[in-house]
Amino acid sequence: MTKHAERLELDKILSSAAEYAALEESREAILSLSPASDLTEANRRLNMTEEATLLLYELGAGRLPDFSPVGDSLERAEKGATLSNAELLNAARLLSSARLCYSSVHALSDPRIEGMKTLTDRLIFDQNLEEDITKKILNENEIADTASEKLYSIRREIKNLGERIRARLGAYLVGDERKYLQEGLVTVRGERYVIPVKAEYKRSIRGFVHDRSQSGATVFIEPEEVLEMNNELTDLYLDEKEEMERILRELSREIGSMRARLEADIEVLCEVDLCYALAEYGYKNGCVRPKLNGKGVIAIDRGRHPLLDRKMAVPVSVDLGEEYDFLLISGANTGGKTVTLKMCGLFCLMAACGLFVPAGGGTKLAVFSGVYCDLGDSQSIEENLSTFSSHIVNLCEILREAGENSLVLIDEPGGGTDPEEGQALARAVLSALVKRGCRGIVTTHYSALKEFAYEQPRMQNGCMEFDAEDYRPLYRLKIGAPGSSNALAICTKLGLPEETIEEARGYLSEGARSFEKTLRAAEESGIRAEEARREAEKLKTEWNERLSSLGREEEKFRKERERFLYASKAEARRIVAERTARAEELLGEIEEIFKKETLTESDMIRARTLKNKMGEETPEEEETVRLLPVRAETLKAGETVFVGTMSAEGVVLSLKRDKDTAEVRVGSLRVSCKLGDLFYPSVSAPPKEKKVQVVKNLISRDGATRECDLIGMTAAEAEIELENFLDTALVNGVSEVRIVHGMGTGKVRAAVHGVLRKHPHVESFRLGKYGEGESGVTIAKLK
Repeated sequence: MTKHAERLELDKILSSAAEYAALEESREAILSLSPASDLTEANRRLNMTEEATLLLYELGAGRLPDFSPVGDSLERAEKGATLSNAELLNAARLLSSARLCYSSVHALSDPRIEGMKTLTDRLIFDQNLEEDITKKILNENEIADTASEKLYSIRREIKNLGERIRARLGAYLVGDERKYLQEGLVTVRGERYVIPVKAEYKRSIRGFVHDRSQSGATVFIEPEEVLEMNNELTDLYLDEKEEMERILRELSREIGSMRARLEADIEVLCEVDLCYALAEYGYKNGCVRPKLNGKGVIAIDRGRHPLLDRKMAVPVSVDLGEEYDFLLISGANTGGKTVTLKMCGLFCLMAACGLFVPAGGGTKLAVFSGVYCDLGDSQSIEENLSTFSSHIVNLCEILREAGENSLVLIDEPGGGTDPEEGQALARAVLSALVKRGCRGIVTTHYSALKEFAYEQPRMQNGCMEFDAEDYRPLYRLKIGAPGSSNALAICTKLGLPEETIEEARGYLSEGARSFEKTLRAAEESGIRAEEARREAEKLKTEWNERLSSLGREEEKFRKERERFLYASKAEARRIVAERTARAEELLGEIEEIFKKETLTESDMIRARTLKNKMGEETPEEEETVRLLPVRAETLKAGETVFVGTMSAEGVVLSLKRDKDTAEVRVGSLRVSCKLGDLFYPSVSAPPKEKKVQVVKNLISRDGATRECDLIGMTAAEAEIELENFLDTALVNGVSEVRIVHGMGTGKVRAAVHGVLRKHPHVESFRLGKYGEGESGVTIAKLK
């Protein structure tokens, strides 16, 4: 990384991004990233970061599984060395990471991740070998009994022989020799079973002494009678060790044969992890992908320096490279000039490394062949350089190396020396850079440079806005006009005595006072104009939203009206068709009567009755119905309205004008409706006098039975009886009925509830309460 990138603090950004890496190798790769100077390469890096973002935060692919560094174990395995348990387990985790990484990417069919698919296509893994290692090696110190049949057999023999030895030695723990023992237990010394004997009795037990306690009070003796058994056990331990070494040797040989492929896997996995880390950094810091170009165009939309607190940083927008090549930023100290300058250079370097930037959508950045900067106080005691000298050294390097496709960032050129000479030097440096076709941003307080920027066609003045009334910077960049330094105003805020400040103003030249006063007035006017513009934009947005809302409401009302009209016409057609069909049916019955050769008095009475029915059911002249929308401000409770969504009339019970709703009773229902769904019904056309009057002899509603007794019936009989009863009750206008079914086994009650549940005219039903018959009775409400 160049010193210019370090001055722009790219190393800090890369260090933050490296914290999201899962692998040590990818962390190191991120820290050593160098910005690409080629547009194609920079776009490739951003493409990979974008695909990693999609995989992590949209497609749910998951992060890269971690694995431990394998070090030189692959090389040693290839040369024939036997790897340890831990090294083989690390190799298995590497195989697992490669397999899972490949699967997580290739399981998705999204065409937007072709780059990651191409990258992970290079992964090679062997799931059988991976599982073989993990099944045979339990941990860093243990191999599974089932690693091989021979190992299983040896360990079983060791277990059985050990049990026999312990059983033989157990006789010492309970026999006469027990008094010689220090403790009543069997222990192991040097993989041989022994018993702990008190030192003074060591000659009382025949055998071999293998060890002695630190105090010397206990000796560990192997009795003669278990000597051969212990020898056999030692042989088995040697066989076990040889078999384990053979297993490790075979697994190591297989890993060694894959050395080249596994090392290639490590490279791919590190690159995938790097992309995931850059993606996570961008996502966690609210970054977006910038649009790159090779034309030197920078257009940052609401960018903020990534090292500043997201909640505190004020977004800044910067344009460069289209209408002008150099931007000269002036304004008050602590106003954000240097931060803005550094942000522009840092954004270009971040994008060239494949990092997204914290800015608004549509941000454009250029890929430069070199980014050069001279920032801050570069005084160097070690190199015996003053502040001015160190700046000159940096400017020499910039003038020597910067070319047409370079970005140059200079903070306060010509500082640290006589102001008049410093202004002249800064002007000459800028003139040389402009002639070379560089792009750049320069901060200054020099009035001569501000005037110089006005004279140059490819330079533009800009200023960080300052509120002169509150003596505070606004951290907003305004392009097109220079800014005042406001040094004396800031001194006032910081507490410098007023008489000192006034004396300082007296020392200013007339030209300087006039120039600063003009700039300050222009700044204040610009701030007020910008505030007025923002307020006007806000009002415009609000009115546009209101107009859009009204348009949507109008369109909604139009569609509702069309729907109501269509429904009304359809209902009218249905009624006419229904009544016409009924009239034709009655006419057919009359014709059938008159086809008889001899008509009886009964036939004549029936024909007359049918004629009367036909006259009764013939559709009269259709009423003209006109639906008028209700007026919310005049609508009152108790008024009759037509509910459009239910195609029925109802009575308004209450109004909630704040929620634009009303509660309406439609028949026996209480519904909440929007006011837009309510209309005033207006009916015209007087009814015609009927030619035929029919007298119907119906049972009086007052005398209609309201109870159905099903006691003693089967479930099937009860269903038939109940349906007939409900039909009769509906004809007579009964609204609530009582059905007596008794308790019994509950089958009749279940049949009754089944009929009520399916019946289209039953609104609700319940079991009887105390005094009504309780669970032996069901009360039903009819619609």
